[in-house]
This record gives sequence, structure tokens and C-alpha cells, in this order.
Amino acid sequence: MERGLRKQRTRQAISDAATRLFISRGFEEVTIAQVAEAAQVAKMTVTNHFPRKEDLVFDVHESFVASLAAVRDRPLVPVFREAWFGGLERRDALLGFSGPEFARMVVESPTLLARLRELHEERETALATALLAEFDPDTARAAAAQIAGVYRLLFDEVLRRTAASEPAAVVAEAVGRAGARMFDLLEAGLGSL
Repeated sequence: MERGLRKQRTRQAISDAATRLFISRGFEEVTIAQVAEAAQVAKMTVTNHFPRKEDLVFDVHESFVASLAAVRDRPLVPVFREAWFGGLERRDALLGFSGPEFARMVVESPTLLARLRELHEERETALATALLAEFDPDTARAAAAQIAGVYRLLFDEVLRRTAASEPAAVVAEAVGRAGARMFDLLEAGLGSL
């Protein structure tokens, strides 16, 4: 138990040090060696915890990818609508909520934006795979693409507005209106599932 806790603390210390460096210097400018030095660990320790440099930024990537597939109830659209609005109320990081400096770091880095697109695709694939338990492959893929697409569009809007230093309450209100419209459109198309 102690070893697991120590590993988690080390992982968090590395992530925190990396985030501070990336925000102050820019993601592209910071090396893994600099992260290791700032976290007071060996370079190998950093790469053991974070195989990709981008994972230092998106350290919740596993939760992000699994988040949609974890929603397993029917009818689909109301369940995803409820989950999304619950996350909006909490200002959940998995919906894109962060501090302005963090959001700017992401939107200013082509590498991080590319990784974020990959994560959205991985999340869509995970959802499609989960939906195969209930639907044929075409229906599962189509539903996953539409649901994940709405989540992606809203995530991008949260990130963009946050990077522009809009207050979280203003961002939440704006994306809440957009989310209601988008989920209404989903309901019209996928309402029978």
C-alpha cells in the first residue's frame, strides 16, 4: 500500500513540475530532462510514469478516453446529456475546464492540439466498442461518432474560451446553451436508441 501511494505522489509531483515549466516556458521549449530536474527525479522515472511528453500535460488521458464508454444506460442521448451537464456543473477538467494559462499552453502548441485530437478519437473508438454490446457495428460507430463529436465540439469551445481568459461562469453559461442545442439535435437523430 505504501509503495502505491509513493508512486502516485511521485507521478503527481512530476506532473505538477512539468505543468509549471510548460506554462512558464512553453510546451515545445521544455525537455524531459528539465522536467526530471524540476521534479527531483531521474529522467527514467519521468518516462516510466509518462511514456509520451504530451502525457505530462494530459495526465488524465486514461480517464478521458474511458469517460464516454463508462456511460452505460439507455436511452443513450438523455444519459449522455445528463452526464455532460453534470460535468458542466462541476466544471470538470474532462470537459475542458482548466485555468487560462493551461488552456493557452494547449491551444498554442501544435503538438498538444494533435495529441488532443488523438485522445478525442480514442475516446470515440472506446465508446463505439462499448456500444457493440448493444448495437450492430454500423449503429455503434455512427452513434459513437455523433455523441463523441458533440463532446469534442463543446470541449473545444470550453478550451478556446478559457484560453481567452473568459471567467468559468461565463464559459459554462455559453457552452450550456450550445450543449442544450447540440443534445437536442442528437436527440432528433438518435432518440430511438
